[in-house]
Amino acid sequence: MDSTRRAFLRFLAASPLASLLTLPGGRGSAAELFAQDSSRRRPGYPNPPEPGASARHLIGSPEEALDVFELEAVAGANLPPAHFGYIQTGVEAGVTAQRNEEAWDEIRLRPRRLVDVSQVDISTELFGERWGSPIVVAPCGSQRAFHPEGELATARAARAEGHLQILSGVTTTSVEDVIAARGAPVWYQLYPTTDWSVTEHILARADAAGCPVFVITVDATAGSDRDPLERWARLDDRDCESCHTAYYSRKPMFDGLDMRDLEGRLYNPAMTWDWLRRLRERTQMRLVLKGIVRADDAARAVEEGIDGIVVSNHGGRAEESGRATIESLPEVLDAVGGRIPVLVDGGIRRGNDIVKAIATGADAVLIGRAYLWGLAAFGQEGVEAVLAILRRELETIMIEMGTPDLGSISALHVRQAGA
Repeated sequence: MDSTRRAFLRFLAASPLASLLTLPGGRGSAAELFAQDSSRRRPGYPNPPEPGASARHLIGSPEEALDVFELEAVAGANLPPAHFGYIQTGVEAGVTAQRNEEAWDEIRLRPRRLVDVSQVDISTELFGERWGSPIVVAPCGSQRAFHPEGELATARAARAEGHLQILSGVTTTSVEDVIAARGAPVWYQLYPTTDWSVTEHILARADAAGCPVFVITVDATAGSDRDPLERWARLDDRDCESCHTAYYSRKPMFDGLDMRDLEGRLYNPAMTWDWLRRLRERTQMRLVLKGIVRADDAARAVEEGIDGIVVSNHGGRAEESGRATIESLPEVLDAVGGRIPVLVDGGIRRGNDIVKAIATGADAVLIGRAYLWGLAAFGQEGVEAVLAILRRELETIMIEMGTPDLGSISALHVRQAGA
């Protein structure tokens, strides 16, 4: 985690301004939130609140944001503890979520000089379609928990800034409405459940809506121990029972389906390669697997005719592997050998991180938490701000690196710390 973020989170946790950050309905201050989350007290994370810290003001508009972390602070002030905790936390001790961020800092950049970078092109191509940048809006569910417009605000921001959007299978807005707001098709992400008829129904609906790519999450086959989230939820004095019962009724992609026997069974621990073959037989959409982190699984995906891979560990929210996605990326790329696109997510907070991902060999990157901070802070304008900040940072570092386009970024531009 970079020094800017450490300093900023320490400010948020320790500042006497915490009294101004008290959340609606007496739900506790930002200082309490960060103190309660034990993962924040691991090495590299801020200490518990310190008395006498100097006060600073939160930004009042997205235009003021210097980096994505200033939007994180506003999101923390706006959201109730359980909702902010849902964005922030990983599983168990939070080691994997933390490692996702820290590992980027262990890669050093090697700038090249005397290259004409008067014009910088950050566009990229995926499945024959050209995108304005390699920054993809990741599938994140339940976005109306962070802002009343939820996925619609995100879709409009993606449209305004020309970004590819992947819609979560547990969206709180229908795929049809999101595509209308986006003004173009989105990719659709699936949680398979244990009922094949549900999968078929959602597959057909995404296909009919015009989604060109179906993204199957394979790294969440069971529930996870989200202990940090539970600690944040203890600070939330709202009556949350009404929202957390009848879960599927608040997810419009399950409308018209009988989900009574599937409450709490969003995932499918019986999913195998045979299951994926069955899915392949029923659609002409491209299939992308999200959650591949090993060479053997990546090679098998290519053999099975999978069209793309997202190297992902669910933002450290599935299993506590302790391994960052950027650490998994090289072996996946070696196994794929350039035959299909490989994207990566996990802990990407800076333009530098994006350059490091591209230099390692990724075709594009997904961002999740960062744009949710923007959404919770300022709605559509906040998401637009996050995307604009990352694009600006990416362009700036590419100029500094002597790389006029993404294709000119290579392994020669990075070096592991200590190498």
